Amino acid sequence: MPPSTDFSRWWAKDTRQGTPVIVTMENPNYSVVEIDGPDVAFRPVDKERGKNAKQFTWVLLLKAHRAVGCLAWLGNFLWELLGTVKKRLILGQGVAMENEKSGKGKLLYRVILGFLVTALAFLAFEVVAHFNGWRYFHHHNLHLPQSLEIQGWLHGVYVYWLEFRSEYIAPLLQALSRFCVVLFLIQSADRLILCLGCFWIKYKKIKPQFSGDPFKSEDLEGSGHDYPMVLVQIPMCNEREVYEQSISAVCQLDWPKERLLIQVLDDSDDESIQWLIRGEVSKWSQKGVNIIYRHRLVRTGYKAGNLKSAMNCDYVKSYEFVAIFDADFQPNPDFLKQTVPHFKDNPELGLVQARWAFVNKDENLLTRLQNINLCFHFEVEQQVNGVFLSFFGFNGTAGVWRIRALEESGGWLERTTVEDMDIAVRAHLNGWKFIFLNDVKVLCEVPESYAAYKKQQHRWHSGPMQLFRLCLPDIITSKISFWKKANLILLFFLLRKLVLPFYSFTLFCIILPLTMFVPEAEIPLWVVCYVPVFMSFLSILPTPRSVPFIAPYLLFENTMSVTKFNAMVSGLFQLGSSYEWVVTKKAGRASEPDLLAATERESKAKNHPQLHRGASDSGLSELNKLKEHQEAAPKPPMKKMNRIYKKELALAFLLLTAALRSLLSAQGVHFYFLLFQGVSFLLMGLDLIGEQVS
Repeated sequence: MPPSTDFSRWWAKDTRQGTPVIVTMENPNYSVVEIDGPDVAFRPVDKERGKNAKQFTWVLLLKAHRAVGCLAWLGNFLWELLGTVKKRLILGQGVAMENEKSGKGKLLYRVILGFLVTALAFLAFEVVAHFNGWRYFHHHNLHLPQSLEIQGWLHGVYVYWLEFRSEYIAPLLQALSRFCVVLFLIQSADRLILCLGCFWIKYKKIKPQFSGDPFKSEDLEGSGHDYPMVLVQIPMCNEREVYEQSISAVCQLDWPKERLLIQVLDDSDDESIQWLIRGEVSKWSQKGVNIIYRHRLVRTGYKAGNLKSAMNCDYVKSYEFVAIFDADFQPNPDFLKQTVPHFKDNPELGLVQARWAFVNKDENLLTRLQNINLCFHFEVEQQVNGVFLSFFGFNGTAGVWRIRALEESGGWLERTTVEDMDIAVRAHLNGWKFIFLNDVKVLCEVPESYAAYKKQQHRWHSGPMQLFRLCLPDIITSKISFWKKANLILLFFLLRKLVLPFYSFTLFCIILPLTMFVPEAEIPLWVVCYVPVFMSFLSILPTPRSVPFIAPYLLFENTMSVTKFNAMVSGLFQLGSSYEWVVTKKAGRASEPDLLAATERESKAKNHPQLHRGASDSGLSELNKLKEHQEAAPKPPMKKMNRIYKKELALAFLLLTAALRSLLSAQGVHFYFLLFQGVSFLLMGLDLIGEQVS
């Protein structure tokens, strides 16, 4: 009797239920095979014996199809890239050249161009030597031929170049590369320590907390709560795309109306935008919100001047705290109730900073890479410094200041383009402490175009060096402890603001390609590959979903080093571009919950129209006039063009030239790094990353 193949008894206790059915087969077609035992029929079949020539052919064809598909995709990418190079670089269609205002920017471009011309000349020389068989560098040692072995004047010139290179150029390049490698290791160690500190915070579940209801009052006759007076400021300048959603979000903050005042600080020089913002303020004022509109006639000092002018109002003296939101920030209604209570019974606390969250982080590759960078900044850098040092750089928005801390620290100053970092350093020198709340997030935007992001990064990296020159004497003479002074000077300013852009640009964009032509000064593989990949992995830890972007992130950070280096030099030497302030372009995107909430508010307003107190006839007539002006004001036509960035293009060709030279020397990892880094610079130089303009 053959063994039973009914496996239903494994998952059912009694499967023999119901009426039995007998099936009779007419003219059955089966064969009987004699077996030795019950296990013979279930022995595994030999896999090699099961394959035949036809199956093997199909497997090969499938693999060949995949390989051809990959090659086709790569060929299509290269063809599109070459077509874009022809269209934008050669024909100049739909593009505009980057306008270099600073002499330092033009000088840096000329230096890079000089390196490129030299590299091309050396590459041509090395190609001739390679095909003539003049190979004298083996196993990191140079073996020069004897005088009798030299054939022709060109061979003699090449031998003389090798001797000059090994005696004079290689030692200098080796010393510079070792210096940059030391800086690289120090900065990597600092980054690793910050990550370990973040792991410790997660492990111990350390975070700032307040107990109970801090505003509960013992006065039984009153409301039972004693809320402090809070001033909310929204500085903006020509923010046509985002003014409405930011004002709407701030006006819905959950705080007693009589204890809250909102200042809309409009520095717009476009009259049509001014009318739009006035209309939005009037609309919320008619709804009973305590909100006022301020516009400066003399627009000096950029954002710092705007905030300083608003703080000089007489009514500000009645307020204890001030919350600041840039024009694209949308706080949740419970923002003040999550931040202000930390000031209760903590008289040394001067600042409570919230974290940023981004509504357009998945818009394109540029926004994804920015999200990686900023998430590491907030979750690791800001949180670790806040927990262990009670100090970090104020992010300029999404924070609440104690007004007394601002006044005792000198208030807002217009001397730099990083007024937020300036006031934070001065408050720290006066003994004020800061708290960072990683779990309180405020929605905002990141730049979607490379042009806007580049201008933002220039301001963020030139301002700190400018501030360092101004603050260094005050730091040295301050009364804070020696370790706090060392942290400010060595870590906060020098290592993270000066050393990082210096070695990133010098080591990976200049020295590394030059070492391909001077192999005696070759940079070790662990510097080029292993340590940068590990550091990039640490940077991506706060955003685990971004792990597939680890390679683009590494290349992107090296590509941005030219902008950061140029900005750092401009700020350090007080060049003209370090004082330049360009408002970051916004797209005015809103998250899905915001859109749903806005739709719900509009439907409620239509179904339940009502007027609040203070909505007089004159106020309504003024509101109607503003609405008519909004409808009549035409939106100015915006002409958009992609830009060509000369420094990025020059570095792209320099790195690609070095990649060709490394190919002659069969340096695999160096070749791939230089190739992909060169392509990334080419994409940046042609403005192919981020928002595209058709």
